[in-house]
Amino acid sequence: MANVDRVKRQLLRDLVQENVDLVEGRLPRTLRKGRYWPLAVRLLAVAVLSVALLGSSRLIALWLIPQQTEPPHAATARSPRVPAKVAAVSLPETPLLTSAPQPVDAAVFPLAVHTVVIDAGHGGGSTGTRTPQGTLEKDLTLDIAQRLQRLLVQQSFQVVMTRDADRDVSLKERGALANRIGADIFVSIHLNWIENRRSGGLETYYMGPTDDPYLTRLAASENRESGYSLADMRRLLDRIYAGVRQEKSRKLAETVQGALFQSLGKLSPEIQSRGVKTAPFIVLLTTDMPAILAEVSSLSNEEEARLLTKPLYRQYIAEALAKGIRAYAGGAEETTPEAVAAARNTAARKESR
Repeated sequence: MANVDRVKRQLLRDLVQENVDLVEGRLPRTLRKGRYWPLAVRLLAVAVLSVALLGSSRLIALWLIPQQTEPPHAATARSPRVPAKVAAVSLPETPLLTSAPQPVDAAVFPLAVHTVVIDAGHGGGSTGTRTPQGTLEKDLTLDIAQRLQRLLVQQSFQVVMTRDADRDVSLKERGALANRIGADIFVSIHLNWIENRRSGGLETYYMGPTDDPYLTRLAASENRESGYSLADMRRLLDRIYAGVRQEKSRKLAETVQGALFQSLGKLSPEIQSRGVKTAPFIVLLTTDMPAILAEVSSLSNEEEARLLTKPLYRQYIAEALAKGIRAYAGGAEETTPEAVAAARNTAARKESR
């Protein structure tokens, strides 16, 4: 083995020296000294030595220095290499949010309606509107609410009244009651007063803003006895834009408004549907469930005020409200014939007294 190494080193020195002699234009030293090896043997030896040296240097490089298959800048730009087993189970990266979240469609929440809160508007010292003959809104709304309560109970709804007598109940207390018992819907009953006394009709509100000056004044008047202070304003305003609840309130308002106009239009062909509207009534904003405020007739209109003094007309209003609530709840569109007949008989007896 030592002799082979010595021969390799000698051949390498001779090869280097011959290259130097040729570069400087001299005859190679081996030829000058008379060492005449066969040319084929010398060339073969040089080739073998070159391959051996090249292979050795390659092996040393692989052992000492990690192989780099990419340019340095490419290696720094990409993520560190992950073992195959880990990469096989790694989760995809979550995409960045590039747009605002879309509102949730209320149709994905087809929830049942079991408990209904009926709110008879005003009461106690809050009389509401009144006719020149002295008919008070607070008395009429309570009567309609009690009729509606009986109809819904007969249809297996749970019904809670915000007031069942002529007493003061703040708007804050009304909403708190509905939230405390976990009501499914909230229906507030009122009677309208329109500056143009020849106008009249029905309209139903759900929570939301308004830029109508008349509705702004109306909401301010209704909200005056709310029981809230300015410290609560931000929280109340935020609730105006609560998406799913507002959408369900709109659907309830449309259903009840349609039922009222369809039913009462048969008794009074001249009655008008003033439509479904939004307004920031405190009693609607403070509830956690779909909520509406129904103006079921107008005391400022002479004909409607006259009809409102009739128990049978108030019964028709209650039946229309019940029909709308049932339609919203996904049940039958009308109360049972037995319940309607019994309620009308009761109203007829009261009117005949």
